[in-house]
Amino acid sequence: MTFLFRILSRLPLRWLHRLGALLGWLVWCLSPTYRRHLQENLVGALGASEARRVRNAAIAEAGKTALELPAIWLHPLAVAARMVVRVSGWELVEAAQAQGRGILFMTPHLGCFEITAQYFSCFAPITVLYRAPKQRWLQEMILTGRARAQLKLATADLAGVRSLIKGLRRGEAVGMLPDQAPKVGEGRWLDFFGRPAYTMTLAARLSETNSTVFVVWAERLPHGAGYHFHIHTPAAPIEGTTDERAQCINHEIERLIRLCPEQYLWGYNRYKRPAGAEPPPLAVERAS
Repeated sequence: MTFLFRILSRLPLRWLHRLGALLGWLVWCLSPTYRRHLQENLVGALGASEARRVRNAAIAEAGKTALELPAIWLHPLAVAARMVVRVSGWELVEAAQAQGRGILFMTPHLGCFEITAQYFSCFAPITVLYRAPKQRWLQEMILTGRARAQLKLATADLAGVRSLIKGLRRGEAVGMLPDQAPKVGEGRWLDFFGRPAYTMTLAARLSETNSTVFVVWAERLPHGAGYHFHIHTPAAPIEGTTDERAQCINHEIERLIRLCPEQYLWGYNRYKRPAGAEPPPLAVERAS
């Protein structure tokens, strides 16, 4: 697989996206489980009519997410960063930096979520939370592709959480995927598009560190033209208890997804129940 990634990294982004679209449809055709998750998540979040409009594009965009990785991970940072051809909201980052406060970037599985931290690391240090994959070759690829001069990786454990908090207290940036399904004991059952989803509380706890919170995503532009990096302040304050903050974050993710639902990873099993976790509220009600 490493050899294949290196071959793919030589292709222009427009070709990777074309091949990625084909890959997305291939996975859709071959995996009944994937089809079910994608269809259920789309309809549950957007309704039947909007789901029909978005579905075909979402299938293709999911494949692009996979095949754009070689170009981002295996090119020098300067080359990868040039794929970001437009940035909206950078003045918000500059204002936060001027105040000397830490910055918490929350990037959902929307668009090219791999490029955001890479781009930011060209200008300032950033620590990114990641969960080590089971495949050894992929682990090595992630360490090679993400570990840049000013981009540090924090494992999803106690030591990693400590490094994130230290980075924020130093006035640096931290990046994470707040819609990633956590392990048992690391989340709460909270509303996400009208359904209970086991939601990580780490992002909420980090927002309590007096850092500046941004919700960000990189829009995948047509025909391999690159990416548009969007930086937003939350529409509503992230405040309250940890659970209330986590719920606010879920609503912010929903808001971003509605901006470009075609580029969200609807096939991701966001509503799964982690092994050992208590049943979601709806299941508890039915059992009682």
